[in-house]
Amino acid sequence: MFAVLGSAFALGSDVRTDRRDLRHDRIDRRQDRRDIRGDHRDIRQDRRQLRNDVRNGNYAAAQAQRRDIRNDKRDVRADRRDIRHDRRDIRHDRRDIRHDHRG
Repeated sequence: MFAVLGSAFALGSDVRTDRRDLRHDRIDRRQDRRDIRGDHRDIRQDRRQLRNDVRNGNYAAAQAQRRDIRNDKRDVRADRRDIRHDRRDIRHDRRDIRHDHRG
């Protein structure tokens, strides 16, 4: 009897854990998308500033803008990688929830 109750409790716990993981993965994905939008905004601004710096002959500032653009692009790649991982985790959590409900 205790084995049955223990397995039912474990099943409920797994479902709760999977749902919590699913919720956190969705939040992470949303934050990563927001970060990407901000990085794209920064890249556009840095490119405008880069064009102005090159036009005005301020090559040191242009070099700094290139560095900023490179760093922002690196951040976008990292956020996209995080989104791919979050999607995979969401898919696995959904599968686990379906599996746990079936028993």
